[in-house]
Amino acid sequence: MQEIKKLLEDITQTGEGSFELTIENTVYERRFYRPERLIILGGGHVGQAISKFASAAGFYVIVVDDRPSFANRSYFPDAEEIYCEEFEKAIDQIQIGGNDYVTVVTRGHRFDLTCLRKVLSGIFPRYLGMMGSKRRVAGIVDLLQEEGNSGETVAQIHMPIGLNIGALTVPEIAISIVAELIEERRKGTPRRSHSQLLTCTDTDPRVIEMLGDPNVGKAMLLVYDTSGSTPVKSGALMTVNSNLQTAGTIGGGCTENEVLREASRMIGTGEEKVFSLDMSNEVAADQGMVCGGRMLVYVVDI
Repeated sequence: MQEIKKLLEDITQTGEGSFELTIENTVYERRFYRPERLIILGGGHVGQAISKFASAAGFYVIVVDDRPSFANRSYFPDAEEIYCEEFEKAIDQIQIGGNDYVTVVTRGHRFDLTCLRKVLSGIFPRYLGMMGSKRRVAGIVDLLQEEGNSGETVAQIHMPIGLNIGALTVPEIAISIVAELIEERRKGTPRRSHSQLLTCTDTDPRVIEMLGDPNVGKAMLLVYDTSGSTPVKSGALMTVNSNLQTAGTIGGGCTENEVLREASRMIGTGEEKVFSLDMSNEVAADQGMVCGGRMLVYVVDI
């Protein structure tokens, strides 16, 4: 399929892409985005809570703290990367770019300033926020400008960090921060489209690699509609090749296996089919599943 070839080219070059498929007279668009990197500078209680909620929201979480007692997997089970290092040295290693998100939530004023100065000396990230009282923020604004940073640059820093929702507890503060990250992430996202946008936008490198392999036949499975409680959302993607190797998932269990068997049979035939998977409570109970909805899956030989 030409759309798939173009997608693979786009992802190879930029890490992002999309394709459209017409299924039963409706156009569906499946977009692919790399997870946004969130660099949390500070491994205290707020940083831990931010990591938990941001990871659940799909961010690629990187944590930095110079204390081994905080920068460890027991405190940050959801983080993708953990740096137990001096802040300046870790920031050099991470190489913050223009598409990154950075939250400064260290344990003290001195460390906050160290982080801000280091970040401002490089490429300004898509989001930069620092936690602090209004009085403290005002002092840091004045100091950063005295040090030669333009007022326009300093104004781009989210200080105080987070949306103003009256947060008091650590979880509430973390939620207000992650909500602001999501608000920034969604800026410019089209609200209307000529096609039906599918929910999942993650890029599974194994699926892309298998789709791009010219040496074997393959079929693609795409969840394009869901209702009720389902194990995956629309846009969930899977592929199976002629060697019966698979990548990705459309939810697992008996229903996935049934569709996979049919998909493997379709390889090389040029066929395309739609499957309606009933996951009503009765069916789910029979198959040992906890879902109770319905999924429509499009399968095509590519």
